[in-house]
Amino acid sequence: MTIDPSFNALPLRALADAALTRAQELGVEHVDFRLERIRSQTLRLKDGAPETALDADDIGLAVRVVKDGTWGFASGIDLTTDAAAAVAEQAVAVAKVAKAINREAIELAPEPSYGERTWISAYEIDPFTIPTSVKIDLLADWSKRLLAAGVDHVDASLLQVKENKYFASANGTITNQQRVRIHPQLTAVRIKDGAFDTMRTIAPPAGRGWEYVTGTGWDFDAEIERIPGLLEEKLAAPSVEAGVYDVVVDPSNLWLTIHESIGHATELDRALGYEAAYAGTSFATPDKLGTMQYGSKVLNITGDRTVEHGLSTIGWDDDGVQTQKWDIVTEGLFTGYQTDRRIAHLTGQARSNGCAFADSPGNMPLQRMANVSLAPAPDGPSTEELISRIDDGIYIVGDKSWSIDMQRYNFQFTGQRFFKITNGRLDGQLRDVAYQAVTTDFWNSLEAVGGPQTYVLGGAFNCGKGQPGQVAPVSHGAPSALFRGVNILNALKEAGK
Repeated sequence: MTIDPSFNALPLRALADAALTRAQELGVEHVDFRLERIRSQTLRLKDGAPETALDADDIGLAVRVVKDGTWGFASGIDLTTDAAAAVAEQAVAVAKVAKAINREAIELAPEPSYGERTWISAYEIDPFTIPTSVKIDLLADWSKRLLAAGVDHVDASLLQVKENKYFASANGTITNQQRVRIHPQLTAVRIKDGAFDTMRTIAPPAGRGWEYVTGTGWDFDAEIERIPGLLEEKLAAPSVEAGVYDVVVDPSNLWLTIHESIGHATELDRALGYEAAYAGTSFATPDKLGTMQYGSKVLNITGDRTVEHGLSTIGWDDDGVQTQKWDIVTEGLFTGYQTDRRIAHLTGQARSNGCAFADSPGNMPLQRMANVSLAPAPDGPSTEELISRIDDGIYIVGDKSWSIDMQRYNFQFTGQRFFKITNGRLDGQLRDVAYQAVTTDFWNSLEAVGGPQTYVLGGAFNCGKGQPGQVAPVSHGAPSALFRGVNILNALKEAGK
């Protein structure tokens, strides 16, 4: 793969040089430059008929400075050297105005210069080279298969993003990066005897190209074939009896629990209170680092911005930091945070672990989540073996609704599919299941994790943070996992129905 020639044809280096030179002439302590083009396409079908086809391109440049210990930021869409220099002047002017209300000097953790580097994500076929008609035909075929199998309605969608980002810093790091991500999704609706229910595919979004929807990395044909029967069974299933159960959580559900109760909780800016208004702070404060038992001994969580096909994977972040993999929870002990250069320096760390990201050229980088994942046991059991260890329990598959408090401490999650476990075997589906826990209680109830054969890299395109709000793509890998003594609610009764 190569960087898109139409992006490389832009005057990248000239624009960067103009911005960096002008900022340095104005006496800044730090300056970096980004030129980004983000191309996206959204396709939606209803019952096999096209409903939405939306193409968007966001292109522009941004300059970020530190002047007299204060951040300054500005952006623009005029891709000329004069305009780039003017944006640098605006960024410095913003810093001068903001200095009057700045309470602490901005300093950044050191990072070496990497010279000129190119990085491209791991994909085979650029989805933007595939005609839109071909994509619509595939979604329509999937929808018609479900409808022919007795499903009453089908919503089908395909989200695709191609992100080009050129970064240059005064320390000599210049990166030109390209990444592609894609998310196909189907939701089936069944109506019977005055009742209805839905079931969605559990195929995760992925840092892959068009090859993903044609069979590389996921068997969509097999999942589509299973959905009608599973949905019919779900519609006839009994409502769960609330109580305390042992549960096996499938990676298609567990990724979201990891995201909300560990991923967000271990963002260091959130733990320090610098991020609070959008979705709260965190119970995992610095005094707990190295002392708090986040979970059981089999809980090993890493932050990783390098994993193949990860949605948060990149070569260098928006601080110019080479990305890494590191420990967040080690054998249950809370051992690490996610950081950017500013927060790393603020807390005395030698180096950032590469978590700065801006979702567009019009936004300033924030500290954002890495691919935060639960490690499988090297020789661990299969999902079936985990289920066999439970006498009376529930197997939970697929994500759905979720709720968590502003400290990332008390949560409640539902799912797509729930199966009763009786004497170590699946015993039909259940409805209206939700599991509720305190974060540390839940993870300390983790008895066993599955082996690599159960591991799946889940995730989402749209993790929200910041004001003005930004969205970021992020993946979370997980194996199947066995938890003891989890509080199960009947969601229907909790809703007063």
